[in-house]
Amino acid sequence: MRRLHLLLVVAAIGLLGTGILVGRVIAQAGDAPSAERLPLAESTRVKGASGRTLGLSKVTIPVGGQIALHHHKGTQAAFIQSGTLTYTVKSGSVTVMKGPADRATVLRKIKSGQTGKIGAGQWIVEQPSTIHRAANKGSSKVVIFLVTLLRSGAPPSTPND
Repeated sequence: MRRLHLLLVVAAIGLLGTGILVGRVIAQAGDAPSAERLPLAESTRVKGASGRTLGLSKVTIPVGGQIALHHHKGTQAAFIQSGTLTYTVKSGSVTVMKGPADRATVLRKIKSGQTGKIGAGQWIVEQPSTIHRAANKGSSKVVIFLVTLLRSGAPPSTPND
């Protein structure tokens, strides 16, 4: 009985810690508004990607909102539906694209130590090595659609200090 109680306590602490970390990534410094992530679809039955979860989410960042420094434990494609995202890369790089994937146009590359704008209709693909942050410094909300392929059980993002 004592062993079960200890196991439950450790599991609860682990879940609490995960929730705090994920909340910290999609959070705002000070009193500024926070980003909102809405999971839209998910499947763990991904052919050719055993042990992975394929997900679709919508993230809305209000004017003045920001997402703290983080990375993803898998590959993520991000399509900006509306607004302009200010995107900073600490490590790695992303290529900003526009147009349909089968004939996309490369607009620019945002490299380590650089900040760039990603506007409506533009998209990027982030790898686990891309450590980045984002902000909405514009005058209207930013809406992003995300497709993720993560190790099953991994959080949507992992904070970096």
